Amino acid sequence: MEKEADVFYRELPKVELHAHLNGSVSSQTIEKLISRKPHLDIEHDMTVIGKGQRRTLDECFQVFKIIHQLVDTEEDILMVATDVIREFAADGVKYLELRSTPREDKSTGLTKKRYIETVIKAIQQSKNDGLDIDVRFLVAIDRRNGTEVAVETVKLAEEFMLHSDGLVVGLDLSGDPRVGHGKDLLPALQRAKNCGLKLSLHLSEVASQLEETDLLLDLPPDRIGHGTFLHPQVGGSQRLVDKVLKNNIPLELCLTSNIKGQTVPCYAEHHFKYWYLLQHPSVICTDDKGVFSTDLSQEYQLAASTFGLSREAVWTLSQQAIDCIFAPDDVKQQLRQKWIDLKPQVFK
Repeated sequence: MEKEADVFYRELPKVELHAHLNGSVSSQTIEKLISRKPHLDIEHDMTVIGKGQRRTLDECFQVFKIIHQLVDTEEDILMVATDVIREFAADGVKYLELRSTPREDKSTGLTKKRYIETVIKAIQQSKNDGLDIDVRFLVAIDRRNGTEVAVETVKLAEEFMLHSDGLVVGLDLSGDPRVGHGKDLLPALQRAKNCGLKLSLHLSEVASQLEETDLLLDLPPDRIGHGTFLHPQVGGSQRLVDKVLKNNIPLELCLTSNIKGQTVPCYAEHHFKYWYLLQHPSVICTDDKGVFSTDLSQEYQLAASTFGLSREAVWTLSQQAIDCIFAPDDVKQQLRQKWIDLKPQVFK
């Protein structure tokens, strides 16, 4: 960790809605994976972007490729998911939505279906272990894989939504934002929406996506990942902002990720401020806590120190994130009660 967050931020109950499974793997888990696969000759510093370091988007995606080499069996996935859940719980996260693209690997016999089943097994295991965290899963479409794979992924997500005791709640659209066009994925996304899956779409991650963003906002998605270039001050448009406001679509905002990935120049210029001043639903998230060497407590503390938020304002931000989760209303109600119960000890 680059800087331990203060006790208040650690004890603050938190909701994490934008966490890619493989990008969230901690250095301790990476060490275990590397020791299992010495033949790959992977060094630890290839999988993390440390203090003061920045990377182009290309370099960031290279890091994920390396991590994927380390995570290619059911055993790896189970260990990774179990560790990631445990670490989020230790950081005071009470509700977590993990997301990941189901992968197959012919050399290890891994199938996409087994991939999802293994993540679900890790979630159930954490529940059986009595961890104080409610975990759900979003099946991810990697936009680089095209229309056919997207439809196949939606069918898998649909199947698991019906047979996972409510653990699979939605669909994520992610992958390199400069590859392909959202219009090719519209049929798959519409199908997902029609069958009751919630949609979280990475939108406007790079500056050149106005047309695609406009198109995808018409679905509309249930949440937006990043939305870095939506508003007019950074080359977006008022038309896009109006669509987001009209449909009240929450944003998942990942400060350190955007700085280290060089899509935002500095914390003070992060678009969190734009949406926060509009009092629009905005949820602070980590994106890839392992790769970007952060955790959710640190992200809250960064937002507070950068934008001058009081502890009460931080608490409200954390509590309002409950409204944006994809789990049903009874779960939201339980979480709201948990926040009420915990507040006296956090503000002691």
